[in-house]
Amino acid sequence: MDFIDLKSQYRRIQNSVNTRLQTVLEHGQYILGPEIIELEKQLADYIGSKHCITASSGTDTLLMALMALEIGRDDEVITSPFTFIATGEMIALAGAKAVFVDIDPRTYNIDPALIEAAITPRTKAIMPVSLYGQCADFDAINAIAKKHRLIVIEDGAQSFGAKYKGKRSCALSTIGSTSFFPSKPLGAYGDGGALFTDDDKLAKLMREIRVHGQDRRYHHPRLGINGRLDSMQAAVLLAKMEIFEDEVQARAQLGARYSSLLKDAFAIAPVSTQVVTPFSAEGNTSVYAQYTIEVPDRDQFEVRMKAKGVPTAVHYPVPLHQQPVFAGLGYKTGDFPISEKIASRVISLPMHPYLTEAQQKQVVAAVRESILE
Repeated sequence: MDFIDLKSQYRRIQNSVNTRLQTVLEHGQYILGPEIIELEKQLADYIGSKHCITASSGTDTLLMALMALEIGRDDEVITSPFTFIATGEMIALAGAKAVFVDIDPRTYNIDPALIEAAITPRTKAIMPVSLYGQCADFDAINAIAKKHRLIVIEDGAQSFGAKYKGKRSCALSTIGSTSFFPSKPLGAYGDGGALFTDDDKLAKLMREIRVHGQDRRYHHPRLGINGRLDSMQAAVLLAKMEIFEDEVQARAQLGARYSSLLKDAFAIAPVSTQVVTPFSAEGNTSVYAQYTIEVPDRDQFEVRMKAKGVPTAVHYPVPLHQQPVFAGLGYKTGDFPISEKIASRVISLPMHPYLTEAQQKQVVAAVRESILE
Protein backbone atom coordinates (compact mmCIF):
# COMPACT_ATOMS: atom_id res chain seq x y z
CA MET A 1 0.00 0.00 0.00
CA ASP A 2 1.30 3.46 -0.90
CA PHE A 3 1.21 6.28 1.66
CA ILE A 4 0.59 8.66 -1.25
CA ASP A 5 -0.25 7.22 -4.67
CA LEU A 6 0.95 9.52 -7.44
CA LYS A 7 1.09 6.73 -10.00
CA SER A 8 -2.69 6.25 -10.15
CA GLN A 9 -3.14 9.98 -10.55
CA TYR A 10 -0.61 10.05 -13.39
CA ARG A 11 -2.41 7.27 -15.22
CA ARG A 12 -5.59 9.35 -15.05
CA ILE A 13 -3.99 12.48 -16.54
CA GLN A 14 -1.21 10.85 -18.55
CA ASN A 15 -2.30 12.15 -21.95
CA SER A 16 -2.72 15.72 -20.74
CA VAL A 17 0.59 15.73 -18.85
CA ASN A 18 2.51 14.28 -21.77
CA THR A 19 0.92 16.64 -24.28
CA ARG A 20 1.63 19.70 -22.16
CA LEU A 21 5.22 18.65 -21.47
CA GLN A 22 5.77 18.02 -25.17
CA THR A 23 4.52 21.53 -25.89
CA VAL A 24 7.14 22.97 -23.54
CA LEU A 25 9.86 20.86 -25.16
CA GLU A 26 8.82 22.18 -28.57
CA HIS A 27 8.65 25.89 -27.72
CA GLY A 28 11.73 25.73 -25.49
CA GLN A 29 10.74 28.50 -23.06
CA TYR A 30 11.72 26.59 -19.95
CA ILE A 31 11.79 29.60 -17.63
CA LEU A 32 8.69 31.85 -17.34
CA GLY A 33 7.16 30.34 -20.45
CA PRO A 34 3.51 30.77 -21.49
CA GLU A 35 2.45 28.00 -19.12
CA ILE A 36 3.35 30.24 -16.17
CA ILE A 37 0.92 32.96 -17.28
CA GLU A 38 -1.83 30.41 -17.93
CA LEU A 39 -1.30 28.70 -14.58
CA GLU A 40 -1.22 31.92 -12.59
CA LYS A 41 -4.53 32.98 -14.08
CA GLN A 42 -6.14 29.61 -13.34
CA LEU A 43 -4.88 29.55 -9.76
CA ALA A 44 -5.95 33.14 -9.05
CA ASP A 45 -9.39 32.48 -10.52
CA TYR A 46 -9.74 29.27 -8.54
CA ILE A 47 -9.24 30.87 -5.14
CA GLY A 48 -10.70 34.27 -6.01
CA SER A 49 -7.54 36.33 -5.72
CA LYS A 50 -6.49 39.26 -7.91
CA HIS A 51 -2.87 38.19 -8.26
CA CYS A 52 -0.98 34.89 -8.32
CA ILE A 53 2.81 34.77 -8.44
CA THR A 54 4.17 31.28 -8.98
CA ALA A 55 7.54 30.46 -7.48
CA SER A 56 10.22 27.84 -7.05
CA SER A 57 8.89 26.37 -3.79
CA GLY A 58 6.47 26.90 -0.94
CA THR A 59 9.49 27.74 1.18
CA ASP A 60 10.78 30.46 -1.13
CA THR A 61 7.30 31.99 -1.28
CA LEU A 62 7.37 32.68 2.46
CA LEU A 63 10.72 34.42 2.13
CA MET A 64 9.51 36.41 -0.87
CA ALA A 65 6.46 37.58 1.07
CA LEU A 66 8.58 38.73 4.01
CA MET A 67 11.01 40.50 1.69
CA ALA A 68 8.17 42.31 -0.11
CA LEU A 69 6.89 43.53 3.26
CA GLU A 70 10.43 44.65 4.19
CA ILE A 71 10.38 42.53 7.31
CA GLY A 72 13.87 41.90 8.62
CA ARG A 73 16.31 42.79 11.37
CA ASP A 74 14.75 43.77 14.72
CA ASP A 75 11.28 42.72 13.51
CA GLU A 76 9.16 39.92 14.95
CA VAL A 77 6.73 37.57 13.24
CA ILE A 78 4.23 35.55 15.28
CA THR A 79 3.67 31.97 14.17
CA SER A 80 3.02 28.43 15.38
CA PRO A 81 5.73 26.13 16.77
CA PHE A 82 3.83 23.09 15.47
CA THR A 83 4.69 23.16 11.79
CA PHE A 84 7.36 22.22 9.27
CA ILE A 85 10.72 23.95 9.76
CA ALA A 86 10.25 26.17 6.69
CA THR A 87 7.81 28.47 8.49
CA GLY A 88 10.26 29.53 11.18
CA GLU A 89 13.26 29.07 8.92
CA MET A 90 12.16 31.75 6.44
CA ILE A 91 11.38 34.22 9.23
CA ALA A 92 14.95 33.71 10.47
CA LEU A 93 16.49 33.91 6.99
CA ALA A 94 14.68 37.21 6.44
CA GLY A 95 16.55 38.43 9.51
CA ALA A 96 13.49 38.62 11.76
CA LYS A 97 12.65 36.80 14.99
CA ALA A 98 10.05 34.05 15.12
CA VAL A 99 7.74 34.46 18.10
CA PHE A 100 5.81 31.29 18.82
CA VAL A 101 2.24 30.97 20.08
CA ASP A 102 0.72 27.63 21.14
CA ILE A 103 -1.94 25.82 19.15
CA ASP A 104 -5.60 24.93 19.48
CA PRO A 105 -5.69 21.33 20.82
CA ARG A 106 -8.41 20.32 18.34
CA THR A 107 -7.44 21.89 15.02
CA TYR A 108 -3.66 22.03 15.72
CA ASN A 109 -3.60 25.52 14.21
CA ILE A 110 -2.40 28.63 16.07
CA ASP A 111 -4.72 29.62 18.94
CA PRO A 112 -5.95 33.17 18.26
CA ALA A 113 -6.75 33.68 21.95
CA LEU A 114 -3.02 33.58 22.71
CA ILE A 115 -1.78 35.90 19.95
CA GLU A 116 -2.29 39.33 21.53
CA ALA A 117 -0.15 38.45 24.53
CA ALA A 118 2.76 37.79 22.14
CA ILE A 119 2.55 41.14 20.33
CA THR A 120 5.30 43.67 21.05
CA PRO A 121 6.32 46.99 19.46
CA ARG A 122 8.57 44.95 17.16
CA THR A 123 5.81 42.69 15.83
CA LYS A 124 5.25 43.25 12.12
CA ALA A 125 3.24 40.22 10.97
CA ILE A 126 1.35 37.10 11.93
CA MET A 127 2.04 33.94 9.93
CA PRO A 128 -0.64 31.34 10.72
CA VAL A 129 -0.16 27.85 9.33
CA SER A 130 -3.19 26.06 7.89
CA LEU A 131 -2.00 22.67 9.05
CA TYR A 132 -2.91 19.24 7.66
CA GLY A 133 -5.29 20.78 5.11
CA GLN A 134 -7.55 22.91 7.34
CA CYS A 135 -7.44 26.71 7.53
CA ALA A 136 -6.66 28.55 10.75
CA ASP A 137 -9.27 30.85 12.33
CA PHE A 138 -8.74 33.82 10.03
CA ASP A 139 -11.64 35.96 11.21
CA ALA A 140 -10.13 36.10 14.68
CA ILE A 141 -6.55 36.42 13.42
CA ASN A 142 -7.37 39.18 10.93
CA ALA A 143 -9.29 41.10 13.61
CA ILE A 144 -6.26 41.04 15.90
CA ALA A 145 -4.00 42.07 13.03
CA LYS A 146 -6.26 44.98 12.11
CA LYS A 147 -6.40 46.18 15.71
CA HIS A 148 -2.59 46.19 15.96
CA ARG A 149 -1.88 47.22 12.33
CA LEU A 150 -0.14 43.95 11.45
CA ILE A 151 0.08 42.02 8.21
CA VAL A 152 -1.20 38.43 7.97
CA ILE A 153 0.60 35.91 5.76
CA GLU A 154 -1.11 32.53 5.47
CA ASP A 155 1.25 29.57 5.24
CA GLY A 156 -1.17 27.47 3.23
CA ALA A 157 1.38 24.92 2.05
CA GLN A 158 -0.96 22.08 3.04
CA SER A 159 -4.38 23.67 2.55
CA PHE A 160 -4.73 24.74 -1.09
CA GLY A 161 -8.29 23.87 -2.10
CA ALA A 162 -9.71 24.07 1.44
CA LYS A 163 -12.38 26.58 2.42
CA TYR A 164 -12.87 28.83 5.44
CA LYS A 165 -16.42 30.15 5.72
CA GLY A 166 -16.90 29.91 1.98
CA LYS A 167 -13.56 31.45 0.96
CA ARG A 168 -10.58 29.51 -0.33
CA SER A 169 -7.31 29.08 1.50
CA CYS A 170 -4.69 31.61 0.32
CA ALA A 171 -7.40 34.25 -0.26
CA LEU A 172 -7.97 34.88 3.45
CA SER A 173 -5.27 37.42 4.29
CA THR A 174 -2.99 40.08 2.84
CA ILE A 175 -0.72 37.41 1.36
CA GLY A 176 -1.37 33.71 0.93
CA SER A 177 1.39 31.19 0.25
CA THR A 178 1.17 27.59 -0.88
CA SER A 179 3.40 24.70 -1.94
CA PHE A 180 3.34 22.41 -4.95
CA PHE A 181 5.71 19.81 -3.49
CA PRO A 182 4.69 16.49 -5.12
CA SER A 183 2.89 15.12 -2.04
CA LYS A 184 0.73 18.22 -1.56
CA PRO A 185 -2.98 18.22 -2.57
CA LEU A 186 -1.97 20.07 -5.75
CA GLY A 187 1.55 18.81 -6.38
CA ALA A 188 4.02 19.25 -9.21
CA TYR A 189 6.64 16.70 -10.24
CA GLY A 190 9.27 18.68 -8.36
CA ASP A 191 9.38 21.73 -6.15
CA GLY A 192 7.06 24.67 -6.70
CA GLY A 193 4.85 27.16 -4.91
CA ALA A 194 2.72 30.27 -5.32
CA LEU A 195 1.82 33.55 -3.65
CA PHE A 196 -1.56 35.26 -3.76
CA THR A 197 -2.63 38.81 -2.97
CA ASP A 198 -5.17 41.46 -3.91
CA ASP A 199 -2.60 44.20 -3.32
CA ASP A 200 -1.18 45.53 -6.63
CA LYS A 201 1.96 46.96 -5.04
CA LEU A 202 2.82 43.76 -3.16
CA ALA A 203 2.20 41.68 -6.29
CA LYS A 204 4.62 43.86 -8.25
CA LEU A 205 7.25 43.63 -5.52
CA MET A 206 6.95 39.84 -5.24
CA ARG A 207 7.25 39.44 -9.01
CA GLU A 208 10.43 41.52 -8.95
CA ILE A 209 11.85 39.65 -5.96
CA ARG A 210 11.20 36.39 -7.87
CA VAL A 211 13.74 37.50 -10.53
CA HIS A 212 16.61 38.83 -8.41
CA GLY A 213 14.85 42.09 -7.54
CA GLN A 214 14.71 43.10 -11.18
CA ASP A 215 12.06 45.57 -12.41
CA ARG A 216 13.44 45.51 -15.96
CA ARG A 217 16.29 43.68 -17.60
CA TYR A 218 19.56 44.19 -15.69
CA HIS A 219 18.05 46.86 -13.45
CA HIS A 220 17.79 45.81 -9.78
CA PRO A 221 16.27 48.35 -7.36
CA ARG A 222 16.02 45.75 -4.57
CA LEU A 223 17.48 42.45 -3.47
CA GLY A 224 15.67 39.37 -4.67
CA ILE A 225 16.16 35.67 -5.20
CA ASN A 226 16.02 33.18 -8.05
CA GLY A 227 12.46 32.15 -7.20
CA ARG A 228 10.95 31.23 -10.56
CA LEU A 229 8.74 28.21 -11.26
CA ASP A 230 9.87 26.13 -14.24
CA SER A 231 7.58 25.91 -17.26
CA MET A 232 7.74 22.11 -17.07
CA GLN A 233 6.29 22.15 -13.56
CA ALA A 234 3.63 24.64 -14.64
CA ALA A 235 2.66 22.26 -17.44
CA VAL A 236 2.21 19.42 -14.94
CA LEU A 237 0.15 21.63 -12.63
CA LEU A 238 -2.09 22.74 -15.50
CA ALA A 239 -2.85 19.09 -16.25
CA LYS A 240 -3.58 18.45 -12.57
CA MET A 241 -5.87 21.48 -12.34
CA GLU A 242 -8.19 19.71 -14.80
CA ILE A 243 -9.04 17.17 -12.08
CA PHE A 244 -8.17 19.11 -8.94
CA GLU A 245 -11.69 19.91 -7.78
CA ASP A 246 -12.66 16.25 -8.23
CA GLU A 247 -9.72 15.31 -6.04
CA VAL A 248 -10.64 17.91 -3.41
CA GLN A 249 -14.10 16.33 -3.17
CA ALA A 250 -12.61 12.85 -3.03
CA ARG A 251 -10.31 13.88 -0.19
CA ALA A 252 -13.26 15.23 1.80
CA GLN A 253 -15.17 11.98 1.32
CA LEU A 254 -12.17 9.85 2.22
CA GLY A 255 -11.49 11.90 5.34
CA ALA A 256 -15.09 11.56 6.46
CA ARG A 257 -15.03 7.82 5.81
CA TYR A 258 -11.82 7.36 7.79
CA SER A 259 -13.35 9.19 10.75
CA SER A 260 -16.55 7.15 10.57
CA LEU A 261 -14.71 3.84 10.29
CA LEU A 262 -12.41 4.70 13.19
CA LYS A 263 -15.32 5.80 15.35
CA ASP A 264 -17.02 2.46 14.75
CA ALA A 265 -13.80 0.52 15.30
CA PHE A 266 -13.29 2.01 18.76
CA ALA A 267 -16.94 2.41 19.78
CA ILE A 268 -16.64 -0.12 22.62
CA ALA A 269 -12.92 0.20 23.33
CA PRO A 270 -11.64 1.61 26.63
CA VAL A 271 -11.17 5.39 26.57
CA SER A 272 -7.43 5.03 27.12
CA THR A 273 -7.06 3.10 23.85
CA GLN A 274 -9.15 5.31 21.60
CA VAL A 275 -7.64 7.30 18.78
CA VAL A 276 -8.38 10.99 18.27
CA THR A 277 -9.55 11.70 14.73
CA PRO A 278 -9.21 15.07 12.91
CA PHE A 279 -11.50 17.84 14.10
CA SER A 280 -13.01 20.22 11.55
CA ALA A 281 -13.94 23.65 12.89
CA GLU A 282 -17.35 25.03 11.99
CA GLY A 283 -17.33 26.60 8.54
CA ASN A 284 -14.16 24.78 7.51
CA THR A 285 -13.49 22.17 4.88
CA SER A 286 -10.23 20.23 4.75
CA VAL A 287 -8.23 18.87 1.83
CA TYR A 288 -6.57 16.37 4.20
CA ALA A 289 -3.04 16.93 3.01
CA GLN A 290 -2.52 14.41 5.78
CA TYR A 291 -5.11 12.34 7.62
CA THR A 292 -3.59 12.65 11.06
CA ILE A 293 -4.73 10.93 14.23
CA GLU A 294 -3.52 10.89 17.83
CA VAL A 295 -2.57 7.58 19.41
CA PRO A 296 -1.53 6.78 23.00
CA ASP A 297 1.82 5.04 22.31
CA ARG A 298 3.02 6.26 18.95
CA ASP A 299 6.39 4.49 18.79
CA GLN A 300 4.86 1.09 19.45
CA PHE A 301 1.93 1.87 17.17
CA GLU A 302 4.27 2.82 14.32
CA VAL A 303 6.18 -0.47 14.61
CA ARG A 304 2.99 -2.54 14.68
CA MET A 305 1.50 -0.75 11.65
CA LYS A 306 4.69 -1.33 9.67
CA ALA A 307 4.57 -5.03 10.54
CA LYS A 308 1.05 -5.13 9.13
CA GLY A 309 2.20 -3.57 5.86
CA VAL A 310 0.52 -0.20 6.41
CA PRO A 311 2.77 2.86 5.95
CA THR A 312 2.53 5.80 8.34
CA ALA A 313 4.35 9.12 8.78
CA VAL A 314 4.79 11.62 11.60
CA HIS A 315 4.16 15.32 10.90
CA TYR A 316 5.84 16.75 13.07
CA PRO A 317 7.62 15.05 15.99
CA VAL A 318 9.64 18.03 17.26
CA PRO A 319 8.06 21.49 17.63
CA LEU A 320 10.15 24.38 16.34
CA HIS A 321 10.93 25.82 19.77
CA GLN A 322 12.66 22.52 20.61
CA GLN A 323 14.74 22.45 17.42
CA PRO A 324 18.47 23.08 18.05
CA VAL A 325 18.63 25.76 15.35
CA PHE A 326 16.15 27.92 17.31
CA ALA A 327 17.81 27.48 20.71
CA GLY A 328 18.89 31.11 20.56
CA LEU A 329 15.28 32.27 20.78
CA GLY A 330 15.32 31.35 24.46
CA TYR A 331 12.36 29.00 24.57
CA LYS A 332 12.41 25.86 26.70
CA THR A 333 10.49 22.62 26.95
CA GLY A 334 7.17 23.31 28.61
CA ASP A 335 6.67 26.74 27.06
CA PHE A 336 4.13 25.39 24.56
CA PRO A 337 2.60 22.36 26.26
CA ILE A 338 -0.15 21.69 23.73
CA SER A 339 2.26 21.66 20.79
CA GLU A 340 4.60 19.38 22.71
CA LYS A 341 1.80 16.98 23.66
CA ILE A 342 0.36 16.82 20.14
CA ALA A 343 3.82 16.39 18.60
CA SER A 344 4.33 13.29 20.75
CA ARG A 345 0.99 11.71 19.74
CA VAL A 346 0.21 12.48 16.09
CA ILE A 347 0.69 10.04 13.24
CA SER A 348 -0.62 10.18 9.68
CA LEU A 349 -2.33 7.37 7.79
CA PRO A 350 -2.24 6.73 4.02
CA MET A 351 -4.14 9.52 2.28
CA HIS A 352 -4.64 10.34 -1.39
CA PRO A 353 -7.67 10.68 -3.71
CA TYR A 354 -7.28 7.14 -5.10
CA LEU A 355 -7.67 5.19 -1.87
CA THR A 356 -10.41 2.58 -2.15
CA GLU A 357 -12.94 1.82 0.55
CA ALA A 358 -11.37 -1.61 0.91
CA GLN A 359 -7.95 -0.06 1.50
CA GLN A 360 -9.36 2.30 4.11
CA LYS A 361 -11.00 -0.61 5.92
CA GLN A 362 -7.67 -2.43 5.82
CA VAL A 363 -5.91 0.59 7.34
CA VAL A 364 -8.54 1.00 10.07
CA ALA A 365 -8.39 -2.69 10.95
CA ALA A 366 -4.63 -2.37 11.28
CA VAL A 367 -5.06 0.71 13.50
CA ARG A 368 -7.45 -1.11 15.82
CA GLU A 369 -5.25 -4.20 16.04
CA SER A 370 -2.10 -2.12 16.58
CA ILE A 371 -3.66 -0.29 19.51
CA LEU A 372 -5.60 -3.09 21.16
CA GLU A 373 -3.28 -6.06 20.71
